[in-house]
Amino acid sequence: MPKQLAILGSTGSIGTQTLDVVRSNPDRFAVYAICAHRNVDLLVEQAREFKPEVVCIADETQYDALKAKLSALHFQGKIWAGTDAIADMVTFPSIDIVVASMVGYAGLRPTIAAIEAGKTIALANKETLVVAGELICEQAQKHHAPILPVDSEHSAIFQSLVGEHTNEIEKILLTASGGPFRTYSLDQMAHVTAADALKHPNWDMGAKITIDSASMMNKGFEVIEAKWLFGVPAEKIEVLIHPQSIVHSAVQFTDGAVKAQLGAPDMHLPIQYALAYPERILSDFPRVDLLAIKDLTFEKPDLERFPNLRLAYEATAKGGNMPCVLNAANEIVNLAFREGRCGFLQMSEIIAQAMSKATFIAKPTYDDYVATDTAARRITEELLIH
Repeated sequence: MPKQLAILGSTGSIGTQTLDVVRSNPDRFAVYAICAHRNVDLLVEQAREFKPEVVCIADETQYDALKAKLSALHFQGKIWAGTDAIADMVTFPSIDIVVASMVGYAGLRPTIAAIEAGKTIALANKETLVVAGELICEQAQKHHAPILPVDSEHSAIFQSLVGEHTNEIEKILLTASGGPFRTYSLDQMAHVTAADALKHPNWDMGAKITIDSASMMNKGFEVIEAKWLFGVPAEKIEVLIHPQSIVHSAVQFTDGAVKAQLGAPDMHLPIQYALAYPERILSDFPRVDLLAIKDLTFEKPDLERFPNLRLAYEATAKGGNMPCVLNAANEIVNLAFREGRCGFLQMSEIIAQAMSKATFIAKPTYDDYVATDTAARRITEELLIH
């Protein structure tokens, strides 16, 4: 029987590529449930094609439009709306894998609900582990819910670790493209716009993640995520700028050997690997032509020009609820930059101030994370105004 999927964020970049994988492997995967934030038209088109049992829209103001359009198609499944509905949807007994690809903090609650229901999690929402990594790992172990990474970098690390269960990791080599401003001076970066930042040289991603890539906050989040996924302290995770985006990441072992996973800058392979694990199945997705690659280069990140990476290391070193503060402040300034209310370099300055002003909790509960997120967003908005 095909594995039944619930796809959270089905209209986003990861969600649509997950549906490509399903489309290519109808004998292996089927879509049981889909949800989106507010893209009704694409969600309806997906429902028409894949005929899921449940269609959910996070933005409740879009429910009537969604229901009307699905009714016109004589859709027979359930039509739900709201954050409570998403958390309920992922617990359905028929669901085998939950693809957690909602963007930002919004992905935390449904991911926890899926873990508590014992589902396999194909995790693309890195903020879940950034915000509440300790809690997520405890719950995953308690409920025997496997977490399989979908991010290309973490998938590469995961693939490099297959068969290495008892072998000690010396360090993880986490690669980054460097984004569109890799060679810019601080003076040049002071004048860039959101339109400039959204022109990523290698990857096709959503707006929020593309801005995070440009500021290297995305890589900072990936350091924190790798710490929790692979049980490696942050000081053993080294970020390398790799402009070609061919080596997706690597692991160095204590004997000096380095294992890396190479691939085209395309998300279909890591998505398919997570869904089919432990199998590798046939695909027609892009291949790497090693003969066509002229250079594979690596550089050390510049923390003066990209302080977000330093802030991420500081947040994970402090622990507790500080990564939650980091994430909340970043979500606010990221949106403010896209809306023209904040400069590119100003984002890091405001995040640092928010981290210094937030109340620190060393051993947060889930309720503490919720309160921290709310408070950090308020602090950051106030800093933007002043």
